[in-house]
Amino acid sequence: MTHSNATRRSALFWLGAAASVPVLAACGVDPAAAQQSFRVTRTDAQWRERLTAMQYRVLRQEATERPYSSPLNNEHRRGTYHCRGCGNRLFSSAHKFDSGTGWPSFWQPIDSGAVGYKTDRLLGYARTEEHCADCGGHLGHRFDDGPRPTGHRHCINGVALEFRPA
Repeated sequence: MTHSNATRRSALFWLGAAASVPVLAACGVDPAAAQQSFRVTRTDAQWRERLTAMQYRVLRQEATERPYSSPLNNEHRRGTYHCRGCGNRLFSSAHKFDSGTGWPSFWQPIDSGAVGYKTDRLLGYARTEEHCADCGGHLGHRFDDGPRPTGHRHCINGVALEFRPA
């Protein structure tokens, strides 16, 4: 390969890398979050083996379950809600409330490091997407219309959660 071919190939590589950032953002993916690494990692085949089809669609492909389809929406016992993908403790029943939206809702995570956030522009406007801080599994979205003391509504797909009674 000649020097000019190598230079041209290098320039094309960096041009492609730079061009991918706006493409990822336009598709609703935060480019920084797309490159984030997590404590729990599995291959796609391992995720598919571990999760049901719907759990996989929500946790790994950022789908949303139908409202009012999760039994956890009506769960009122004391306990904790864990990530269905990796078991990370995410939410406490002490922070759960009935938002009337059809999804389990919480006014705060169990602790500040349990969930991560990224900007989601999939619907054409910015929303705050939540994911498990340990495995990156998609949980749902956070909105600023929740109750005191935080004013947040963590609107979570029930299929992404596992409830463990106290």
